[in-house]
Amino acid sequence: MITASAQAAVMPAPQPASGHSDVAPSDIAVGVIIGRASEYFDFFVYGLASVLVFPSLFFPFADPLTGILYSFAIFALAFIARPFGTALFMNIQRRWGRSAKLTIALFLLGTATAGIAFLPTHASIGSVAILLLALFRILQGVAFGGSWDGLPSLLALNAPKQRRGWYAMMGQLGAPIGFLVASALFLYLHSTLTREEFLGWGWRYPFFVAMAINVVALFARLRLVMTEEYTQLLEERELEPIATSEMLRGQGYNLFIGAFAALASYALFHLVTIFPLSWIALQETQAINDVLFIQILGAGVGIVATVASGVLADRIGRRTTLALLALLIGVFSLFAPALLNGGAVGQDAFILIGFALLGLSYGQSSGTVTANFSPRFRYTGAALTSDLAWLLGAAFAPLVALGLSAHFGLVYLSVYLMSGAACTLLALWINRKIKPLTLRKRPA
Repeated sequence: MITASAQAAVMPAPQPASGHSDVAPSDIAVGVIIGRASEYFDFFVYGLASVLVFPSLFFPFADPLTGILYSFAIFALAFIARPFGTALFMNIQRRWGRSAKLTIALFLLGTATAGIAFLPTHASIGSVAILLLALFRILQGVAFGGSWDGLPSLLALNAPKQRRGWYAMMGQLGAPIGFLVASALFLYLHSTLTREEFLGWGWRYPFFVAMAINVVALFARLRLVMTEEYTQLLEERELEPIATSEMLRGQGYNLFIGAFAALASYALFHLVTIFPLSWIALQETQAINDVLFIQILGAGVGIVATVASGVLADRIGRRTTLALLALLIGVFSLFAPALLNGGAVGQDAFILIGFALLGLSYGQSSGTVTANFSPRFRYTGAALTSDLAWLLGAAFAPLVALGLSAHFGLVYLSVYLMSGAACTLLALWINRKIKPLTLRKRPA
């Protein structure tokens, strides 16, 4: 239980007009971590299955490389669908309230995930299996867009000014935590079952787990989001579901600058998680179980680095941290081909170093520029900025990187990462130039 003195130490000074809401940043942070960890677990379960399962069961007519590329194309559909899900469910919230929105999103998410778990394979129903896989993946994206609860925005607005970097990284911890759990589960199943058992029924188990985790996590978030204190705090901070069209007219420039400012982090995201597994599986330079074990270690490194990003950002600034890491990601991209072509040692180094950079960068990628949104636009703006960053930076990263690298060489992996770093630096520079103008225009 949080004591009154401890709560006073972490909460900003009460507003004179409304001192009745007493949700502490630490309470909000717990909800953010739970929600994001469950979300990333689900996405990584699907991503790992895109390499280990779907090419064999849904694209048996294709060669191994083409089968994985087909899987990655369907993998991207959820990220395409997320902005539409956000817009749709913002409208649902305006009409029927936050409870109806989250309940419908929960039901849709559970249905889509269960659908994948029970899905017949190509051997059973032919091409219909592929269409159903794509449909359920789209529904997952729509549901995740609808599950936006505003907790990260509320956390950013209520965090102490001198510790905003620390609280910003808490929501980002969900990524390495979710990947660690997903990789550990796949490693256990892949190492203990025969290939026939794994492809026959074992691969379905992580989707059952994902469905259960997401249902529990969403109910845990509902328990916080539906409290009177949370509702009052949202009202005090003017966090409301603005229509997408109004968002674009009012502060659309912040939406795009925020998405591009985080591009280096999002470009790196799937290139150190999903891509290495696909590349090594095709090259057959290591056993799959060994790669999954290294990726679990990498996720541990990512957790530590994410926590460290909070300390670093509070010392040198969040935008400075993001710019510095964009430069380091650009340097890392130059060595990526040599590492991935360097046998097991080089490939393991690529994964571990990549996770360290990802944790430091991704830990501060959320909200660094969305802080420019005025309070009224932040609820919708933060959701759409995240959706757009995922779409531009991460959705097609495994597909593009693997396709180009397999046909033309790993130098194109370097080009992809370098372009993401360049976009981040350019967006941060533009933001620095226009921020004084936007602040002068913002009403007091």
